[in-house]
Amino acid sequence: MKSFKYILVLFFLVSLASCSSSSGNWGWYVIDPTTKSGLANIKFLIGGFGATILLSIIAAFISIILGLVVALPGFSNNFFLRSLNRIYVEFIRAIPLLPMLFWVFYGLPVIFQSLGLKIEIDAFWGAVITLAISDSAFTAEIYRAGIQSISRGQREAAQTIGLSQFQAMRYIIFPQALRRILPPLANQFIYIVKMSAFASVIGMQELTRRANEIVVTEYRPLEIYTLLILEYLVLVLLISFAVRWLEKKLGSNESNSN
Repeated sequence: MKSFKYILVLFFLVSLASCSSSSGNWGWYVIDPTTKSGLANIKFLIGGFGATILLSIIAAFISIILGLVVALPGFSNNFFLRSLNRIYVEFIRAIPLLPMLFWVFYGLPVIFQSLGLKIEIDAFWGAVITLAISDSAFTAEIYRAGIQSISRGQREAAQTIGLSQFQAMRYIIFPQALRRILPPLANQFIYIVKMSAFASVIGMQELTRRANEIVVTEYRPLEIYTLLILEYLVLVLLISFAVRWLEKKLGSNESNSN
C-alpha cells in the first residue's frame, strides 16, 4: 500500500514536470522556485501557514472548553439543563459555517453597537469565534459519547463510596473517558484546519486568501490552487500522523491498564 502511494506521488510530480515543459497553456512558471517571481509567489503562499495554524489552534482550544461546558448539562437530572444542551447542539449543527461567519463578522458588531458597546471584530477573531462555536456542538457530542462509553458500574461504585455526581465525574468517569475522547478531538482539529479556508472570504490573510490574491495578479488559477491543495495536504497529513500516533499511544495504554 505504501509503495502504491509513493508511485502516485511520483506520477504526480512527473506530470507537473511535463506540464511545465510543454508549450501549451500551462503556466507552472508562476510557482517555479528557480525564478525570482516564482520563488516570491511560493514564499507569499507559505507565509499563510502561520495564520492558518494559529487560527486553528485558538479556535480548537476554545471549542474544547465550550464543548465541555455544553456537554455537562446533558448528564444532569434537571430537564431544563438537558434541554439547553440538546437545543444548543441541534441549533449550531444546523447552521452552515459560511452564513455563521458572515453573521459573526458583520452582525455581532451591529449588536454590540446597539448596546452601546464599541467592540469591533476583525477578520482573525471573527473566524476564531465562528469556528469555535461551530465546532463546539460536535465537540460536545464527542464528550457525550466518551463519557457514556464508561460502564454504568463505575458510576454505581462511585455512589457506594459516597462520592457526589460531580466528584464521580471528576475523579472516576472523566479521567477514563478522556483517553477515548482525545483522538476524536484531534480529528476535529483537522476539520477546523480545513474549514479555516472560509476565513478568506472576510479578508483574513491565511492560505486560501493569499492564493486568491496571487490568482488575481497572475491569472493562473490551476497552478496556484494546485500548490494551495498541496499545502493543505501536507498540513493535514502531518496532523493525521500525530493523531494516529496519539490513538496508538492511548489505545496501548488502555489495553495495558485493562
